[in-house]
Amino acid sequence: MAKRLAILTWDSDSVALYARQVREFLGEEIDIETYSVQGGNARQVAPADVYLVSTCAFADRDLAQLLPGGGKVVISEVRITREGLRRLMEVSRNTKALLVNINQPMATETIAMLNQLGVTNIQFVPYWPGAPEPPALPLAITTGESRYVPDGVETIIDLGPRLLSGNTLTELAFYLKREHVIGQPHFQAYLANLAERSHSIERMLQRSTQMESLFDLFQQALDAGLLGVDADGTIFACNPKAEEILDVSAHQLLDSRAQESLSALPFEECFADRKAVQARLVEIGGSPVNVSIQPMFRNGRLMGAYCILQRFRDEENRQQKMRRQILGKGHVTKYTFDSIVGQSAPMLNAKALARKMAAGNAAILISGESGTGKELFAQAIHAASPRAAEPFVAINCAAIPDSLLEGQLFGYEEGSFTGARKGGHIGFFEAARRGTLFLDEIEAMSPMLQVKLLRVLQEKEIIRLGGVDVIHVDVRVIAATNEDLPAIVRRGAFRKDLFYRLSVLPLQLPPLRNRGQDVRLLLDEMKEGLGAKFALSPAALQLLIAHSWDGNVRELRNCVEYLAYLDKPVIAPEDLPPTILATAGAAPFASASEQAEPDREEEVLARLRRRAGSDLAAYAFVLAALCGGASTGRKSLAAQARAQGVSMTEQTARTALTRLEELGLVEIRRGRGGSRPTLLGRAVSQRLEGGPGAAGGPKWEI
Repeated sequence: MAKRLAILTWDSDSVALYARQVREFLGEEIDIETYSVQGGNARQVAPADVYLVSTCAFADRDLAQLLPGGGKVVISEVRITREGLRRLMEVSRNTKALLVNINQPMATETIAMLNQLGVTNIQFVPYWPGAPEPPALPLAITTGESRYVPDGVETIIDLGPRLLSGNTLTELAFYLKREHVIGQPHFQAYLANLAERSHSIERMLQRSTQMESLFDLFQQALDAGLLGVDADGTIFACNPKAEEILDVSAHQLLDSRAQESLSALPFEECFADRKAVQARLVEIGGSPVNVSIQPMFRNGRLMGAYCILQRFRDEENRQQKMRRQILGKGHVTKYTFDSIVGQSAPMLNAKALARKMAAGNAAILISGESGTGKELFAQAIHAASPRAAEPFVAINCAAIPDSLLEGQLFGYEEGSFTGARKGGHIGFFEAARRGTLFLDEIEAMSPMLQVKLLRVLQEKEIIRLGGVDVIHVDVRVIAATNEDLPAIVRRGAFRKDLFYRLSVLPLQLPPLRNRGQDVRLLLDEMKEGLGAKFALSPAALQLLIAHSWDGNVRELRNCVEYLAYLDKPVIAPEDLPPTILATAGAAPFASASEQAEPDREEEVLARLRRRAGSDLAAYAFVLAALCGGASTGRKSLAAQARAQGVSMTEQTARTALTRLEELGLVEIRRGRGGSRPTLLGRAVSQRLEGGPGAAGGPKWEI
């Protein structure tokens, strides 16, 4: 609601002038009513918030009878301009001059004002309409009242209308809740134009300007919305962040009542209780906003309040940045799906499935032997997910003792146990908030922690060790295991309910021995990374491809590093690491030349055709499948063959494996290594009519 101002003067010209000045400097939002003795309405003053009164015009009247009660009274002070003062100071000393004004009190007041400004070089003789005949003087000085100068005066210095002083306008600004205009450039320019000698007002304005500048810097630097209200609940401060949060411009909010403009904010409660309102969630524009209000007191008197607004998501972002700083770790991924080397069918299938899983939020359980790249896949999934910009935190459950793992996962409060860090510590769940937490070797987690992890997955909440506060966490969990987790569940060593919570999206990674030519691709990639220059002979390459790779990619990397240290341009079979040669069979390389002889291959090929008879295509398929790294299960081989148009039963697959072993083309093994082709078997497979690579024969994708 606009403030009401009543202005009372002697004449209508002055009251109109004062009204224009007030509007110019204090704004159009003020309702102004003017009254003057000459206008005949001086006794009809309506109630107002503030009354601006020219006492010289009402010196012989009782103001208490003229003014309604309740409002503040400001007695007007007037000034002339600096230019007018300069003109007076140029007049010769001891000069006599008439001081002409509209009545005696105003003439006397003007003389007193000029004397205060140091105009002592002129002896003023007051004159007004109806005054006794003045002495004949050649000079008259007036403040906009030249019409009242007597005839016969040779020179008139008209100083222009008297202007409201800085003190008067400042007092009006405070009472009318327009304090913010005091430091504005046009107001200061007006004061600079006045002939003022008020050192106190200059100091006050300088101090006000310094404080406002400091306050503006504080508002701009504050990463939160800031509102200031006075004791009446009128908004006097609003920073840009508050405009953004409230979706309202400062121009619309300033000088309005907070209770009317922002009814959702609990200012009334703060004023009624005379206490701070701490950390309250209020919905503004459909979003939760954290609101705190702090009252301001001076000498026990409530002066107003400041309100801090913080959007919930902004607070979350700030806390997340602080968590990363506290932990001192970047928690970012280094690998994407492009980092995963492999073109074999099992690996392409695993990558395609993982890409689909990345788009969701459900828990993932990655299973695979040690060294198959479980964390590599976990990082790639995170990097391809909507959470890619948030932290990726990895922890190996088997590498941390149970006594420490709980504190690492869920955090702890200060003093929760002997040796606890001062100030407590946030856990990996909090550090990974809105990102991904990778729990490797999940099967090593103790039953007690399994229960706590299950609750986090179900409720999305944690409680720090030694604490009581419930902390909400939005984290996607990717777990990994290199064991047969379902078997562990059946033994009762791992909770069944947790297993199903973790394996919403199961991902099985293939071992390196089932990835065929991926061995060569990985080997080339590792060579390049190490800067190695060696080449592999065909026989050595075949041995590496045929190796069981119980250590998977880690074992392959060890092999590549070993070969790089040999510093040989070409690696022969006998140069391979002893661990590989030890598993290469009865004749790892001594008879390799013999097996590679065309006559030997022709002989074995002829015997195979005789043994296989009408099932030659099935035998060829089985041999090709083993060369490609496919599963040696009879049921699987038969199904793959039929899918590619080759007639084969499980019995045929069993017979084929037996015959191929008798001919020295394959080695049948039990356990993890499985059956695999010999060097001779690989050579025969290439020449076998109908096999992969044979001229004119079909090419099967195993």
